[in-house]
Amino acid sequence: MIRCIRLWTGEDNNSYFEEGVIDLNLKNNRGDELSSAFTAQTISFQETSEGGKYDWHNDPVRQIVITLTGTLDFVTRNNEHFTINPGDILLAEDSTGTGHSWKLIGSAPWKRAYIILAPGAAVAFKANKA
Repeated sequence: MIRCIRLWTGEDNNSYFEEGVIDLNLKNNRGDELSSAFTAQTISFQETSEGGKYDWHNDPVRQIVITLTGTLDFVTRNNEHFTINPGDILLAEDSTGTGHSWKLIGSAPWKRAYIILAPGAAVAFKANKA
């Protein structure tokens, strides 16, 4: 399974997160496990240098962020923290509300891919059981 953090806006207008995975519930003819396909509009890449941070903000659109390098500490307005590591996926759905902030931890730059999801696109996110 591929680790995924879902970040969304709750009814109280604050951002919340839950840890889970991208559900690999299919197999191809080689026996590889894979997720169902989802519809995306665009993909782009970005890099932030060591020491980078971004104060309180919302995500501009519903998107998937795949971290290639770098480790980040994310914080919500409720002072809840989660960490993103290389190989993790962030399903960012908090495009309204009080938002979140992040800062890089360590010396590696944050290299990532942004995948803008098509409106209504299903993503094979599966929350971990509490």
